[in-house]
Amino acid sequence: MFQYILFDLDGTLTDPKLGITSSVQYALRALGIEEPSLDRLEPFIGPPLSDSFRKFYHLDEGQIRTAVEKYRERFANQGIYENEIYPGIADMLKTLKADGRKLAIASSKPSEYVGRILDYFDIKDYFDIIVGSNMDGTRSKKEEVVEEALRQLIPSGLSEAEKYSAVAMVGDRKFDIEGAKAHGIFSVGVSFGYASEGELELAGADRIVDTVDGLLEALNG
Repeated sequence: MFQYILFDLDGTLTDPKLGITSSVQYALRALGIEEPSLDRLEPFIGPPLSDSFRKFYHLDEGQIRTAVEKYRERFANQGIYENEIYPGIADMLKTLKADGRKLAIASSKPSEYVGRILDYFDIKDYFDIIVGSNMDGTRSKKEEVVEEALRQLIPSGLSEAEKYSAVAMVGDRKFDIEGAKAHGIFSVGVSFGYASEGELELAGADRIVDTVDGLLEALNG
């Protein structure tokens, strides 16, 4: 049974596709790039935003700054609420807290947005700490986010073996699995998020689950 559990947000606790992809589409349009398919923008769900603009649309640094600004222009007031909590997530979190677990959010999304989303779905109180990225783009790598979450959440003095058996990171993308591995904690991949086929396996997830019930079972195992 894992006493300390870190959760990714997008694609793990909620389905943010419409809000994120529509806001990316809006940002690209501001740069004169038309992308009619929201499905093609799914890879933006998970990694740091600037990295995705750079990788998928080969924008230079000035264009990336403009794209991020335009993305936030739409996302902050509209896209943030174009989001749905996965069925069963709230009940799972309630069960874990009732069992005395310590829960954290470890997300590459800016902390300001994370807090608003958790409030919107009325699940913020289940989390002992909330760690996201900074609005200036720092602490956006998942390894950095996990490091800060662990610093705040777990007591010092745990051996590596104790940490692996006591702490789990839950996420839907390879970045979550890589962040867990970088810090020697157990990783649980959820296949109902936005990983491509085989992504979680290739990243080396310690366990992969297909449902929220399966996730709860894994965290109790």
